[in-house]
Amino acid sequence: MDRTTQFTDYINQGYTSKGDSIVLGSAMLDGKTMTNTFVKVPLKTLNRHGLIAGATGTGKTKSLQALAEQLSEKGIPVLLMDIKGDLSGLAKASPGHVKIDERMAAIGLPFTPTAYPIEIMTLSQQEGVRLRATVIEFGPVLLSRILNLNEAQEGIVSVLFKYCDDNGLPLLDLKDFQKVLHFATNEGKEEIQEAYGLISTASTGTILRKIIELDQQGGDKFFGERSFDVKDLTRLDEKGRGIINVLRVTDIQDKPKLFSTFMLQLLAEVYATFPERGDADQPELMIFIDEAHLVFEEATKSLLDQIETVVKLIRSKGVGVYFVTQNPKDVPEDILAQLGLKIQHSLRAFTANDRQAIRLTAQNFPDTEYYETESVLTSLGIGEAFVTVLNEKGIPTPLAVTMMRAPQSRMDILTPDELEDLISSSRLVDKYNEEVDRESAYEMLTKKIEDIREDNEDEERDQQREKERRQTSTSRSTRQNPIVKVVTSAGFIRGVFGILSKVLR
Repeated sequence: MDRTTQFTDYINQGYTSKGDSIVLGSAMLDGKTMTNTFVKVPLKTLNRHGLIAGATGTGKTKSLQALAEQLSEKGIPVLLMDIKGDLSGLAKASPGHVKIDERMAAIGLPFTPTAYPIEIMTLSQQEGVRLRATVIEFGPVLLSRILNLNEAQEGIVSVLFKYCDDNGLPLLDLKDFQKVLHFATNEGKEEIQEAYGLISTASTGTILRKIIELDQQGGDKFFGERSFDVKDLTRLDEKGRGIINVLRVTDIQDKPKLFSTFMLQLLAEVYATFPERGDADQPELMIFIDEAHLVFEEATKSLLDQIETVVKLIRSKGVGVYFVTQNPKDVPEDILAQLGLKIQHSLRAFTANDRQAIRLTAQNFPDTEYYETESVLTSLGIGEAFVTVLNEKGIPTPLAVTMMRAPQSRMDILTPDELEDLISSSRLVDKYNEEVDRESAYEMLTKKIEDIREDNEDEERDQQREKERRQTSTSRSTRQNPIVKVVTSAGFIRGVFGILSKVLR
């Protein structure tokens, strides 16, 4: 048996799936695409998370797009982070191209231009379904980790949450929490300390500064109502296809704090809300985080621990999390170890650090006799990638250089008119884009502070009146009748005593 036949059997056996699966592309050997030698991912193991990596221009986004298309066709909803703004084209069918036809023929797959059901979402003022969350939904622990607070400061946050809960003060947006912080160190200081203990003014000042920092990165747009229900991420269209939710975050690259805040809250909310699914035949939801370094680059140790914990646990809820980034080293090692599917596009070796990163990346893949992994990593063509997944038994499949399939939707953005039409037809826009500003901690504490000030002013006025009354009374008591003055004068008294002394003699 020649080497090519051995390789074909090796790949076909390694990627055999008894259950349903999706096809990423066809395996390659010595630069040649092996037609019908498909590299597949079992739906059953998609919730084991994954990584799509590679240098700029190597095809990461198109791999992500083609993967999202197949997931949708299998009835699996998807959430995509669209950092660069080029995934909205999923809503329109591909116009086709001769190079696409050549690629798909080499792979051995049909090409059917298709438009997919998508929902445009946003964290900011961009058009689309607004995603928000309330401060109370974060809770004191998660909020403290987002703000990178120490143990003492975290304790104060917990106390203030407890105070608000005990007193019916809803914490909805950041201005609510800022108001509570001001109240705790001014008008409400004695009340809170009497019930919950001493609160350091220095610590509340530090917490307030970090809240303001988050607010300036766009937290004022994210925190508030109406809070987004994560179950709306799992919708299907009338054909049973999973909705592809495209979160446009093109204006957030300079706001990593807000991006990591959103991602951690989303994962925590999904984990808390979704039921346990056990060993399901396919995932409930797939989440793709593009430019994943934005989540990790400013993350603290406690925040990384929280992300790692959520990634470990969330797969039991039928949710797969996939990180898309330029280099695998952008993802912390403990989290990278949790990722079962790896699609590695070409890396660039311009510096000694680049070469070191390539050596480390090569060590993350299964051993293979068919490739010099480190060398191939720098010579992969556009739309080619090293792939390894988990089979249905949870065992890594053979490493395969793969000619990745082309997207069947448009590989370009929607025009402004197309985007407007898409958003105007959304049912979720009407549900979530209404501005809601009900009475919450800010308004309630503002009124309470006004009442306290009025009470203090009333008390000061009463004290002033009492003081004036006493002064008036004292003044009257010291104003004597002229006759009394004479009778009580020293001269008069001496005269009386003089007369008495003469009479007695």
